[in-house]
Amino acid sequence: MQMYKVFVDHKPVLFVQKEDVMDDFPVVRAKEVVRFRRDVKALMEDVSMDRPLQIACKNVDKSFKRIFEPYHKLEAAGGLVRRKQKFLVIKRKGLWDIPKGGIDPGESREDAAVREIEEECGIMGHLIEQPLVVTYHIMKWKEKSALKRTHWFVLNYTGGKKTKPQKKEGITKADWFTEDELLAIRGNTYGSINEVLDAWCALKEKCNQEN
Repeated sequence: MQMYKVFVDHKPVLFVQKEDVMDDFPVVRAKEVVRFRRDVKALMEDVSMDRPLQIACKNVDKSFKRIFEPYHKLEAAGGLVRRKQKFLVIKRKGLWDIPKGGIDPGESREDAAVREIEEECGIMGHLIEQPLVVTYHIMKWKEKSALKRTHWFVLNYTGGKKTKPQKKEGITKADWFTEDELLAIRGNTYGSINEVLDAWCALKEKCNQEN
């Protein structure tokens, strides 16, 4: 099923083909959405992580591009870093998060993910194992509405457990969590991070089935 998921104030909005619309969730036709935030604002009151708003599209790609054409586009990268049986988690502005940051001009997604993790957490030597998921969310950037696309990776790290949180970026903690602790941050994190956690669980299940 062709689909985009965009997080708006931590709540999911799905762009789906009109024939794939699910009856149990709120829906609006793509042609009725001209100014995104204004036209979905009232509908978002009934939206939650388990009850997304659906935008029914004749052509998902065309509707997605049209609706977000006025938005400034931002590209970011980050990753889920494993050290033995634990995962690197940060606390940013009071919420649990996973390290990520903007991609510099001319920089690859992979290099940006490694660099941002080093800068935000103070570790070195972490290596990318594989891509994990791509997430989208709406934010303000220089007083403008922006659509941020973040490329997430799974990384491996064999160095020491000492970290150094990047305080100037609002990061107050950088800790190693067990998998159970990692998955338990769902109630105190950003909406798009839940998508990263779901992608990790799906990847792990796929690996278990293959083995």
